[in-house]
Amino acid sequence: MKLTADQIEQFKTEGYAIAHHFFARREVVAMQAALSRLIDAGKLRNVATDGDGKTHSTTKTNLQICPVSPHSDLFRSLPFSQKIRDAVRLLIGQNFVLQLDQIFLKPARQGTGTSWHQDNAYFQIPNPGAGTGMWIALHDAEVENGTMHIVPRSHERLYDHERDMGSDHNIVCEVDEEKDCVLPVEMAAGGVLFFNYGIAHCTKGNHTDSGRAGLGLHFLRSDLVGVNGASGLKRAVLS
Repeated sequence: MKLTADQIEQFKTEGYAIAHHFFARREVVAMQAALSRLIDAGKLRNVATDGDGKTHSTTKTNLQICPVSPHSDLFRSLPFSQKIRDAVRLLIGQNFVLQLDQIFLKPARQGTGTSWHQDNAYFQIPNPGAGTGMWIALHDAEVENGTMHIVPRSHERLYDHERDMGSDHNIVCEVDEEKDCVLPVEMAAGGVLFFNYGIAHCTKGNHTDSGRAGLGLHFLRSDLVGVNGASGLKRAVLS
């Protein structure tokens, strides 16, 4: 799967690109099996709280593992695959590092989402276009099970962020979901959303009878490693 010229142009202008079926079915099955091993080993933890930012909820569940690479050979090697390296090069440049990797799992019925935010509110990169998130649907991602939602072109503005009291560590910004033209990103398992570090995004609650997970990889152009404290996960040069 290679990104098309239209997808690359959309990333540069709209701040995102959607690549349906980026991964083959056999690759999806392997990733799902690796996720199951992490779940069985108890590696994911609930980051949802009861509104005070610290008391973990017993009625809302947002399971996360971050970083994921130390716990899985498959997920540790995945960012080094040729098609990922080729795609990221086309979006942010020839030389880059893996900055972060994580998985969020929304269990059936009680899975809650991750609030609106811009990743660059965490990373503080002078040019958010020098970084890209890569959100991989590990299961079919739909509105009903709380798929990723984005605000196209929101990388052109800076939102105010504050502590998200519904999480034990996240931050949140305010998005007017009517005026800001929110786009739900629906895709089959194995689809990928690439998005500029400045794109406002969130996930919603899972109201279905099946769990849904997404793998997030974050890549940063190498010349910005160390700027404002930014670093690669292992200073791993992937170029």
